[in-house]
Amino acid sequence: MQVVIQEVFKRFNTSRGALEALCGINLTIHAGEFLALLGPSGSGKTTLLEIVAGLTNATKGQVLVDGKTVIGPSPQISIVFQDYALFPWRTVEGNVRYALEVQKFPRSEWNDRCKQHLDMVQLTDFRNAYPSQLSGGMKQRVALARALISDPQILLMDEPFAALDAITRRQLQLMLLQIIAQSPKTVLFVTHSIEEALLLADRIVVFSSRPGRIREIIEVPNTDMGNRCPRPSRQIELAEHIWRLLEST
Repeated sequence: MQVVIQEVFKRFNTSRGALEALCGINLTIHAGEFLALLGPSGSGKTTLLEIVAGLTNATKGQVLVDGKTVIGPSPQISIVFQDYALFPWRTVEGNVRYALEVQKFPRSEWNDRCKQHLDMVQLTDFRNAYPSQLSGGMKQRVALARALISDPQILLMDEPFAALDAITRRQLQLMLLQIIAQSPKTVLFVTHSIEEALLLADRIVVFSSRPGRIREIIEVPNTDMGNRCPRPSRQIELAEHIWRLLEST
């Protein structure tokens, strides 16, 4: 599914007056594209994600998904948060199954879908465990399986790997690439990591500091599963260019 963001502004009213979070965002995310949002803290990246998800409204402008205006949450759109957002009283399988319950999938499909997605994130042996018994990486795999189990066309991810150690983070990055290769989605991914954006994304949108504006949209060459990153010299060149953009915001 294609996502079109048209002239989106977002203003929050606070005790200190109006706070401008986003200013005139125009962006098209092509069907099946992996797009990363990169920028300083407070630049409105998460706010834009929430507007696309239908969790909050733009002050001005609109978001279109396949030509239809987003007016609220949709079963076609799933979101993965940084803090996992798991139910502590539910098992791993219960958390993954939750999306099927909410979207009223036929009960006859629940077991097969749960098994498939727990296998996909390598958590079948932990299906009866509770979140308190899991590592951070395992919790995020549960959140990913829950987001994907209803087969959404659009996947929104808000710094999903930011709290993880470097090794676990890389493992989940590669797992995500494998999953998306097998079942293509339109992905909008918020990150503060230039390296992560270069590894995962087809394009990188660099935001200014608040109020968030698009500074530049960068094409990442050779983003296929066989060669997901540009050659080292080109990667260094792109990383240095992005750093200069961020330092000048």
